Amino acid sequence: MVSLTPLQYRTDAATDLSRVEEALREAAKTDDDFLTEVASHLIPAGGKRLRPAFLIASALALDPAGDASDRLTEEMVRGGVAVELVHLGSLYHDDVMDEAETRRGIEAVNHRWGNLTAILAGDFLLAKASELAASLGTEVAELLAATIGRLCEGQVRELQLIYDVTRNEEQYLQAIAGKTAELYATSCRIGGIVGGAERDVINKLTEFGHAYGMAFQVVDDILDLVATDEELGKPSGNDIREGVYTLPVIRMIASGDPVKELLGGPLDEKTRDQARAAVVNGPEIASSIETAQNFVDRALSTVEDLPATPGMQGMRDAATNLLSALNR
Repeated sequence: MVSLTPLQYRTDAATDLSRVEEALREAAKTDDDFLTEVASHLIPAGGKRLRPAFLIASALALDPAGDASDRLTEEMVRGGVAVELVHLGSLYHDDVMDEAETRRGIEAVNHRWGNLTAILAGDFLLAKASELAASLGTEVAELLAATIGRLCEGQVRELQLIYDVTRNEEQYLQAIAGKTAELYATSCRIGGIVGGAERDVINKLTEFGHAYGMAFQVVDDILDLVATDEELGKPSGNDIREGVYTLPVIRMIASGDPVKELLGGPLDEKTRDQARAAVVNGPEIASSIETAQNFVDRALSTVEDLPATPGMQGMRDAATNLLSALNR
């Protein structure tokens, strides 16, 4: 099985991420037992922890001995926890907006405790992320704060066009740049900063992360259409049901396909499945995969002159393997 983690060439990647996991659980603890329970709810459910992994790999990108476990510093772990907390906080808020019932195969926070609790817990996680970022210096603190702002901008861009059959590709790309790609770019950038890389290398790592994040979201949106509930850990076809028209759907509408007549408002399960099947059986899935590949190629080209260290090669291979999730 191909590996999607950029830590695949580390001697013991599991140990790296276990340090992040332990610190993540610690960061979610408060003096209030209820808030601790809610804030920690999704942590045991797992997740790939890709953002911390990219941060660590970026921090070790120029280290020829980057596979040695003692190279992982406390600053790298704290940075990894900070970006993962931003991701988790955004998931809490996403699930409120989507009225989600499950996340990662378990009950979503909003479904279990209500929207107000989920929003406040998400805010708490974002605040903890900012606190950790501040401990890494002014530049990292400013960077993470700006990233949270861009994430919100991306979500707002998407929300403005819910059920809008005139949503175009440019609007879609602007939204995913903010809601997904920025955090990957920031993860790689913070890694470069805490790893002590030169500014030109930090900029290349940042560009890599942004292009990877764009590819990641396009792939994720395709999977929402073609994967099963079990594979996703949440209901498939949810984007169409919620009126979030992603790249394959946008292209199908633009082609003049009659699927447009099914869209533009809330769907019952039967109509959702009908619209989803039309998109899955059309050529737009293949063209969207090609777009994702183009972003992967862009990511790889930005770091082509960096050395093949364990960290850097892990990042390259993670990007190269990204589309393997679609080869089922």
